[in-house]
Amino acid sequence: MNVIETHRGAYTISTDKHKLDIASIHQFLANETDWAQGIPIQTLQTSIENSLNFGVYHNDKQIGFARVITDFSTIAYLGDVYVLDTYRGKGLSKWLLSEIMQHPNLQGLRRWILLTNTAEWLYKKFGFTAVPNPEFYMEKHDPNVYRKEIL
Repeated sequence: MNVIETHRGAYTISTDKHKLDIASIHQFLANETDWAQGIPIQTLQTSIENSLNFGVYHNDKQIGFARVITDFSTIAYLGDVYVLDTYRGKGLSKWLLSEIMQHPNLQGLRRWILLTNTAEWLYKKFGFTAVPNPEFYMEKHDPNVYRKEIL
């Protein structure tokens, strides 16, 4: 798959895995989120290797990230979306979501999935809605999976 990069002044969004600052992503996800609290770096690395990744950079410093897990034909899961606090309020999250939703390999999908309890206003701008029939939704969820690896 071709690497895609877009630029806005000193900011860049890139799908190049080689540019990702894994330590920076790990620090944020493992220490500053509820959804990936304590994630081992090896688990993060495997997730990145098996996803379409979007890094957000100011000059060459990683300041944001998102990844898409997909079969590139029917379904995509959007996860691990963030922009560092000091860079929020500049339209970077909206730009990031726009780049993701316009990615040429993510067109024509039947379903996008997103689990979030923050920034609903942002995702709604891109067509995300609450699950219309939650009684159809099932999951197997282990919120303590990363804590088990520590023990």
